[in-house]
Amino acid sequence: MGYFRRSKIESALLSSLGLAIGVVAYYLFKDMYPAVPAGLESGASGEGLSSRILVWGIAAFIFGAPVGLVGNLARTPGIGGLFFRLLIPLTAYIETSQRLHIEADLQGAIVGITWTVIRVTACVVGVSLVGHTVWSWWRDRRNRPEDREGVGVPVNHP
Repeated sequence: MGYFRRSKIESALLSSLGLAIGVVAYYLFKDMYPAVPAGLESGASGEGLSSRILVWGIAAFIFGAPVGLVGNLARTPGIGGLFFRLLIPLTAYIETSQRLHIEADLQGAIVGITWTVIRVTACVVGVSLVGHTVWSWWRDRRNRPEDREGVGVPVNHP
């Protein structure tokens, strides 16, 4: 959300609201369609739906603001915003690598294949972002008037 807003304040607020709404939707959907394996409890005793929504909704609202600001900073052209643009593919790669390492054997082949596809996609997106930034930087440097006219040659501007 932060990437699409010009204002840093809008980026922070809308990202916080969006993440909090996502948490509410997640827990409501999870409550309507529970998928608990046989013999396992859904949560700690006394842990109700409203308490989970409240705790995770507040956390989402608080942590959504920095995420929105990072998205807003990703709009910075060139190398200045590259790090912020790379955070999403980097996070996807690290998260799926950890899950693949820990949980893939327990979940089955489909989960391992899915996480591998996500890791490869994250790498392709990361390389594409770096390539696009380098290409834009190179193209902009080549198209500068002072670079094309030569050094020491007076420029006649109207």
